[in-house]
Amino acid sequence: MPTFKPKTAEANFREAFERLKAGVPNVLPASSLVSQNNVAKEAGCDPSALRKARFPGLVKEIQAYLATSGQERPISERQLRLKARQASRSKIETIANLKAQRDDAVSRLVESDELIVNLWNRVRDLEARLEDLQPSASILPMKPFAKLRG
Repeated sequence: MPTFKPKTAEANFREAFERLKAGVPNVLPASSLVSQNNVAKEAGCDPSALRKARFPGLVKEIQAYLATSGQERPISERQLRLKARQASRSKIETIANLKAQRDDAVSRLVESDELIVNLWNRVRDLEARLEDLQPSASILPMKPFAKLRG
């Protein structure tokens, strides 16, 4: 009478590994990636059951597959929200920076306008004083300030 030999844990893990590589897992969703934890879960075990100390050859095979397969991990919802938040934050920072630059430019413009008006008044005063000192001298007055700016 033939004796029934149950599958070893390593054989279960190997079958699960192959199913995950083929993209046809029985336990996990079809979109599951190959990982050491997922191999253990696909085999119906706790992820801590597939240890390097107990199954060094299989764990090395899984790690080698991961290193060469170049699987792209899908971006999680949390990661998508984080990226969106960072993009939003950088836009807010850019807007704040632009507002600060605008305010600085307006401030400089106001200061420049005030300086121009003060200098214009000083020129008019100096021309008047010079006119008082030398009434016969031919001094051409400056054009009015409004005409210079307009």
